[in-house]
Amino acid sequence: MRRRKLHTIAAPCLALSLWAPPGGGAEPALTKGLTAVHPPVPAPDFTLKDMDGKAHRLAGWRGKAVILNFWATWCPPCRKEMPSMERAWRKLREEKAPVVLVAVNVGEDADTIFGFTAQMDLSFPILLDERSEVADRYRQLTGIGTMALPTTFVIDPEGRVVYRAVGGREWDDPALLARVRALVPPGAGDTAPAPGAPTVEPAPASRRPG
Repeated sequence: MRRRKLHTIAAPCLALSLWAPPGGGAEPALTKGLTAVHPPVPAPDFTLKDMDGKAHRLAGWRGKAVILNFWATWCPPCRKEMPSMERAWRKLREEKAPVVLVAVNVGEDADTIFGFTAQMDLSFPILLDERSEVADRYRQLTGIGTMALPTTFVIDPEGRVVYRAVGGREWDDPALLARVRALVPPGAGDTAPAPGAPTVEPAPASRRPG
């Protein structure tokens, strides 16, 4: 059963990564657009662990905008967009913006992921969906009936999916980030986190390249 789920999710990623303009072998260029979800729909809640075993619950980030990315190390478009995600994450942290960027790895274990992230110095949270259960729950929200990788959902402070992006994006594009920031009312970032709410910090040194 697990193998069949992974195949269902993997096939669209291969379609995305193997598609190229006529006469060329280059991968598709990263784009900058977001597709609005009308009407917004509740984002399925979940709890997943990061590579150090710390649990993170989506509902714990209520009150902030969340960029929720689904990816895998074997997916070329996923790898291609990762540097822009890291640049976006660092920019958001510098601004103290009430925006969380989270990458959910689909179907791989921590050792496999760490071997990849060690090459890229990624500091944003990476969560493990080893059985593809969370990805399967979000599949119905993609608008194409399957979970292509990468696929990203933008969730507003009320916990609703308001944008989606199928395929790689330039996540540090100013206009794209402005649309995400606009989801959070002015001054929301100045409030203290609710008691018990999870914090998002750079990956511990034990799991970052040294």
